[in-house]
Amino acid sequence: MTPLELTLDELNHPRLLWETFVLLACLGVAYGLAWLTGRHRRAEDSVWFGKHLFDGLLFPLIALGLAYSARVGFAGLQKVPLLRLAVPVLLSLVAIRLLARVFPLVFPRSPYARQVERWVSWLVWLVAVLWILGLLPAVMAEMEGIRFALGKTKVTLLGIVQGVLSAGLVLVLALWLSATLERKVLRDAVADLSLRKVTVNAMRAILLTLGFLFALSAAGVDLTALSVLGGALGVGIGFGLQKLAANYVSGFVILAERSVRIGDTVRVEGFEGIVADIKTRYTLIRAADGRASVVPNEKLITERVENLSLADPRMLLTCDVAVGYDSDVQKVQDLLVEAAVATQRVLTDPPPSCRLVAFGADGLEFRVLFWIDDPQNGQLNVRSDVNLRILRSLRQAGIDIPYPQRVLHVRPAAPGAFDATVLSSPTLNASAKEARG
Repeated sequence: MTPLELTLDELNHPRLLWETFVLLACLGVAYGLAWLTGRHRRAEDSVWFGKHLFDGLLFPLIALGLAYSARVGFAGLQKVPLLRLAVPVLLSLVAIRLLARVFPLVFPRSPYARQVERWVSWLVWLVAVLWILGLLPAVMAEMEGIRFALGKTKVTLLGIVQGVLSAGLVLVLALWLSATLERKVLRDAVADLSLRKVTVNAMRAILLTLGFLFALSAAGVDLTALSVLGGALGVGIGFGLQKLAANYVSGFVILAERSVRIGDTVRVEGFEGIVADIKTRYTLIRAADGRASVVPNEKLITERVENLSLADPRMLLTCDVAVGYDSDVQKVQDLLVEAAVATQRVLTDPPPSCRLVAFGADGLEFRVLFWIDDPQNGQLNVRSDVNLRILRSLRQAGIDIPYPQRVLHVRPAAPGAFDATVLSSPTLNASAKEARG
């Protein structure tokens, strides 16, 4: 009799209805406990509760515990094939729910999270089917017989698969723990966004490293061999990866010192924009026109960087205007200041001012100085608004904005001046003598 026929034969017993009632009771109690636990604090992105309770992790986990307890409790009284089938199904559901909830939480913008979840789900359900049909021990024995030689060490295919699965489970739990600490603890404890980001990066790196080492140990890998690898890696970083290591270290220094923070307006080598993100290797600066600059973190440490938002977010802007020489200087200054004051986003403290800066070739040159406190919203737009108001005010007041003008004076030449010039040239004199000769 095949394992499938044996399973179907076990399900054909008179007490199946009672066993079905016990399984439904376990599912009902699990849903009730999940509802009582998360009715007041359930969120759509919660790993434990999900959107509808049954798509979270808590419901299948409680159901698995209750079903397994019922299976162990009733096993001495009667056969429980339905409960025996429910255990691998619920265990597979727990694994899938864990992966489906943790991956979008840790990698919310990754396009590969859904694909990884789908492939792992198929793999988990395949293992569950083999378990239900009783074929899993035979498959594991076959995988145990497939051996590979890595130097003097011999490993089996089963050991490799178990190591990969244990490593994946540990890494998923480490990512979940780091994301939970970030959302529940660091969000309230650390108000500064940059400091919170460096704490999250450091915490995630430590947890992933510990989880990876624990997974290797669980897979039977000798961790003492990693000491040689660590020494070689250190030498490689010291000689061949100096720039890369410097950028990574500079990234943590920037985030720890907060000399440049996310949201600051900075100018690096003439490129001005807002710090959009600070990665461990580079900093992303986005200008107001949509352009983005990727700046290595080492450059922000070793070179001059203008942080326009570090001490005071206010920024001084200027507009240059030229008027005719016959204009009333005091009236022009008053009109220019009034135009700046009437413009939105221009601060009144400190107030705008106007200065006569030069006596130009075409007219009197004035400079309007005004302050803004939101440079992240753009500078060219507020300059344009001020210039438009200035143009409107000067035209209404009848003050001339002169075009470029040039005065050409033509002086008549004296009689015989050209001949004298010609005779004064040695080259022309010699040519004239040859012509006459």
